[in-house]
Amino acid sequence: MDRGLLRCPASASPAALAGRPAGRKGGSLGRERRHRRAPCEGGGLAPRRSRDRRVRAAWLPRVRLQPPRGRCLERRCPLQPSPFPQRPARGEQKRTFPPRFPRSRSRLYRYQSFGKRWTHLNQSIHGQGSTRKPPAVAEDRLYDCWRKSSAKLREVSSELHKKQVVEAWGDQLALKQQREAADQEERVRSENQYKRARRAALERLEQEQQRRKQEEEKQAEILRQQMAELQLRDVEATKLKEEEESLLKQHWELQALEAERKLKDEQQKKVELGRFLKHQVQAQLRKRVQQVQEELEKDRQILLALSEKDEQDQRLQSSRREEAMAAVAWMKKVIEEQLQLEREREAELETIFREEARQVWEKREEEWGREQKARDRLMAEVLAEREQQIQQKMEQNRQAQQESVRFREQLIQQLEEARQLTQWEQQAGVERKTACKQELQAQLTQRQQQQQEELQHQQEAATEAQLREEQLQELEQVEARRMVEACYRKQVGAAAQMALKGAPLRMAGLRTAIPGWRPSGGGGERERSDPTAGIRPDSCKASSACPPSSATATPKLPGAKEDSAFWV
Repeated sequence: MDRGLLRCPASASPAALAGRPAGRKGGSLGRERRHRRAPCEGGGLAPRRSRDRRVRAAWLPRVRLQPPRGRCLERRCPLQPSPFPQRPARGEQKRTFPPRFPRSRSRLYRYQSFGKRWTHLNQSIHGQGSTRKPPAVAEDRLYDCWRKSSAKLREVSSELHKKQVVEAWGDQLALKQQREAADQEERVRSENQYKRARRAALERLEQEQQRRKQEEEKQAEILRQQMAELQLRDVEATKLKEEEESLLKQHWELQALEAERKLKDEQQKKVELGRFLKHQVQAQLRKRVQQVQEELEKDRQILLALSEKDEQDQRLQSSRREEAMAAVAWMKKVIEEQLQLEREREAELETIFREEARQVWEKREEEWGREQKARDRLMAEVLAEREQQIQQKMEQNRQAQQESVRFREQLIQQLEEARQLTQWEQQAGVERKTACKQELQAQLTQRQQQQQEELQHQQEAATEAQLREEQLQELEQVEARRMVEACYRKQVGAAAQMALKGAPLRMAGLRTAIPGWRPSGGGGERERSDPTAGIRPDSCKASSACPPSSATATPKLPGAKEDSAFWV
């Protein structure tokens, strides 16, 4: 698309375009239309031209007099031929334009220049002294200018703008309430989530404490049982030691008795031999009988003592123990029988003669020797059996003591392991409590930090909102002053235009807005005595008469510049 084309209405004519005065550099209709273009009536686009060949019309935008090279304007607008003349050849004189008016330095000079331009534009459009009516486009533009500068319409526009602002405020308030409700809901949700997490953590902690308490109770029960068993083992070990001491004592007593018996036998033999040589046979027999009885009594007492000890011992139930007891009982019975027999023999000694006594003595000595040997053999067997039993008991006692010591060491090791386990569990519990406390403290710190950040964000938002409100108030005040000044200038400009034109348009009421304006004698120019007489700037209120839409856009009068620099 060609960048050198601008909008061109279909009603434009070469004569109107040729009589358009040159304005300021950049155009009087604003810089925003400098690069715009629109289709012509036939459907084509109007061509652009360079800045040095620019023409102007009273109510038309800028156009080019010559289309660019290499383009066919008739092809683009087939229903209407091109109204622009051909570009002059190189060397020909360029087209001249009316001189540009200098920028006004004062308000009076500005309005005088405006009047001159207005007259010149009317003459260029309708011709000098022409009575032809201006086109409908000018009337429409003037009507739009009047509509925008009307106080009533501005008041209506201001009311509509106020309603829109109120509705926008209501929408903003509803949006703010929704945002606050969403923030409150999010805050409540986060608080509920934090409470649920804290409750779950407390429940887990309580369950863990109950579990540890049950485990500790179970471990304590096991420890109590082990301590009781250890005490029983200690008591058993004490008993075993006492039993061992008792067995050793019995062993020593048996050895002492056996040694004493042997010693007494030897002494008795020596004494009996001497007595037999000194005394009579009868006396010796009596004495010997008494000695035999005494020996038998001693053996019987020894056997009684052994039998009593055997009866007290109830741990070993073996066949050898029964045989030993049977042997002791039989020996006791034999000794009693011999004792009874000796008593009977003692009674018979009274009637025995000396020779017979000697024979009987010898015979008795032989019998006593045999019996003594038998008794010695039996006593040796009994003592050997008893010694063997004592040795077995001592061995069993020693094994029991070793087992007790080993079991006691195991119990002590288990107690030490239980103590270490309890200490480790206590340390782990302390670490878990510390970790849980640190986690809760971190969550609380994070929660407080979030609340502080939210509070800081709210404060910053409030400060920013207050600053925006202050800036908005300042902008509103500046805009209100500018709107008052713009409204005042528009009223003055409209009155000046109507006073200069003098035509009965639809804005007939504007001619009386500026008293002092009167038509001049010739040249289409008009004079004024005081353009600001009877007009006050506060007659146009910014709140109702000058809405922002009408205050920012200046009226598009014929030949007037659109930028705000023209009115300043």
